[in-house]
Amino acid sequence: MPPPVFRFAPSPNGFLHLGHARSALLNFDLARQSGGRMLLRVEDIDAMRCRPEYEQAIYEDLAWLGISWEEPVRRQSEHLALYREAVERLSRDGLLYPAFESRTEIARMVEEKERSGAWPRDPDGAPFYPGIGRHLAEVERAQRLRAGAPYALRLDMAAAAARARTLTWTEQGAGPDGETGDVLARPEQWGDVILARKDTPTSYHLAVAIDDALQGVTHVVRGQDLFWATGVHRLLQELLGLPQPVYRHHALVLDDAGQKLSKSTRSTALRDLRASGATPAEVRRLVGINPS
Repeated sequence: MPPPVFRFAPSPNGFLHLGHARSALLNFDLARQSGGRMLLRVEDIDAMRCRPEYEQAIYEDLAWLGISWEEPVRRQSEHLALYREAVERLSRDGLLYPAFESRTEIARMVEEKERSGAWPRDPDGAPFYPGIGRHLAEVERAQRLRAGAPYALRLDMAAAAARARTLTWTEQGAGPDGETGDVLARPEQWGDVILARKDTPTSYHLAVAIDDALQGVTHVVRGQDLFWATGVHRLLQELLGLPQPVYRHHALVLDDAGQKLSKSTRSTALRDLRASGATPAEVRRLVGINPS
C-alpha cells in the first residue's frame, strides 16, 4: 500500500503567520508519524498580489520551523495549461457560463434584491451572484465575447449538482459545529462560484481540486475556514473524475479579538517572531502543538 501524502499549500501574497504554522506543522507531523510524504505547493495564481520575496520567505520560515518537503515544489503558475483544459471540459459539458458584470454592478444588483427581502449568502457571508449571465441570450453573449469584454466563468451550480450524485467526504477532524465522520457535501451553499476569469485560467476551487489529484494527495489537512468549501471541491472532483482525499480540518489560531489571523490584517509574521528571538519550540506551543 503506498504511503499517505500530505501537503502544505500557501499563497505567496504575504508573510506566513501562526495560523500557517499550525497547518504546516500538523501536515509535517502527520506525514512523519505515518511514514508518509510531505509536499509543498505554492499557490501563486494571483499575479497581482504574489511576489517572489514572499515565496522565498515561505521556504525560510518553514525551514526555520524544522519542516522539510519533497522537491520539486509545485508552483501553480507553471501549470496554467492544465487548468485551461479542465475549464474547457466543463464548458463543453455545458456547466460554465460567462458573467460580464463588474463587482460594483453585482453589489448594486444584490442591494436591489435585498430591498425585497433576504438574499442568500455563502458560508463566508458573501452574497450569491444573482445569475444574470446564466440567462443572457446566446447572441448577446457571443457579441460581448467577440468585443473582448472582461468576464468571469461561473459554474452553473444547479446544472452541475444535477449531474452529480449525493456527495460526502470523510472528515477526520471537525467542522465549525463539530461535524465529523461522513459529512454531506453541500456545494449549493456557494451559488454559481467563479472557476476562471478572462485573464486568469483558474480559481482557487478548481486549482486545488486538480493539484491535489495530480500530486496524489491522500490527506488534506487545513483550517476550519475551508470546511464548507470542501463541498465545492467534492463536486469538482466528481465532475472531472478526480479521486477524493480524506480531509482533516483543524481549529484556527485566533487573535485577541477572537478573529482568525490574516495576512491582510498584518497579523504577526513568523519572520517577526524569529527576529524577536522566538524559537520553533515556542511557536509550536503558541499554536497548540507539542514540541517534537
